[in-house]
Amino acid sequence: MIVGVGIDVVDIGRFEATLERTPALRERLFTIEERHLGIASLAARFAAKEALAKSLGAPVGLHWTDAQVVTNDDGRPSLEIGGTVLARANDLGVDSFHVSLSHDAGVASAVVIAEG
Repeated sequence: MIVGVGIDVVDIGRFEATLERTPALRERLFTIEERHLGIASLAARFAAKEALAKSLGAPVGLHWTDAQVVTNDDGRPSLEIGGTVLARANDLGVDSFHVSLSHDAGVASAVVIAEG
């Protein structure tokens, strides 16, 4: 059963300018493993985290670093969650997420489906 769906779109150039203007934001938004990625990949991961929050009803109090986008050996993205995100997913009965990322023409996007 689908518990929630989230989608988000990020302007890559504006996102890059924001990270340059506020360097500490990179640490607030991304795990250590994510921080080294290029700007398009970071923008897509930020879109995924926003989409994830929306799929969970966008509750106040989720921590950005309690979710991480990882890719498996064939390049397929998935989400690893813990802390506040895991607690909310458990509250809603979510046992899996489906995630799709894309970036092209200066835009990054993500869709997340929460399933329970």
